[in-house]
Amino acid sequence: MRLISYLEKGVSSWGVLDGARVIPANHLALNLPATLGELIANQEAFGQLSQYWFHRSSEIAGLSLQDVVFLPVLQRPGKIICLGVNYVDHAKEGGNQIGEYPAVFLRCATSLLAHGSPLQVPSISDKLDFEAELAVVIGRTTRNVSQHDALDCVFGYSCFNDASLRDYQRKTSQWTIGKNFDATGAFGPCLVTKDELPPGCLGLHIESRLNGKVMQSANTADMAFGVAHTIALLSQAMTLEPGDVIVMGTPGGVGYARTPPVWMKAGDTIEVEIEGVGVLSNPITA
Repeated sequence: MRLISYLEKGVSSWGVLDGARVIPANHLALNLPATLGELIANQEAFGQLSQYWFHRSSEIAGLSLQDVVFLPVLQRPGKIICLGVNYVDHAKEGGNQIGEYPAVFLRCATSLLAHGSPLQVPSISDKLDFEAELAVVIGRTTRNVSQHDALDCVFGYSCFNDASLRDYQRKTSQWTIGKNFDATGAFGPCLVTKDELPPGCLGLHIESRLNGKVMQSANTADMAFGVAHTIALLSQAMTLEPGDVIVMGTPGGVGYARTPPVWMKAGDTIEVEIEGVGVLSNPITA
């Protein structure tokens, strides 16, 4: 199942993506939560939706995607936990090594933007880089889980562009400021439930395209720390809650490592595509 959050006539809602249309949650004959985040936290409601959707009728009234405006899949996740240097080729191009423990940093919800929304180059920097990444959405409260059981805690997956202001990222040894400018964390277009994808999204092609040119091209099997391993490690330190997001790092080919460097600029379009998950596209604006 593919789920989206959206605006329709200025009203926030969510629904099921069905080809080129969306079926609003309130069009279904169920008493469903008001937001996608609340659905993720309510396993009983999601179970009812899954059963209903499996036996759905093609007669359910829907909306054209042209009539809605995408919102970030989740607008206010409790935690957005990001991994750095999680692909060997990306580590090499930056002169880094993969450690015995993942590099972890946090994003804020105020940095998120939706599929189709403008990704912004701020007035104080022009060094805006792209990072194609897999986003993992947690589906149940998780603490001290084993790798063997970790994937049971996943609700689904989405695309993410961890766009980074490289000069600000390197102002200190902590990456936080360069990763949290407003409207730089593109998240979407949809949330794909885990049953539609390989366990841990292993073995999927991932790439970014800037103005149609392929910049990054890799496979999720190249991650040093896979989804199950990452969840197990994080849950040793913190409680993961329904709706928390883990962003799994980017492969090689980013802009700063090129000669000369390639920065996103106003008028560009950046796309992140993950096989079986979708295509996240954003125009770039000043």
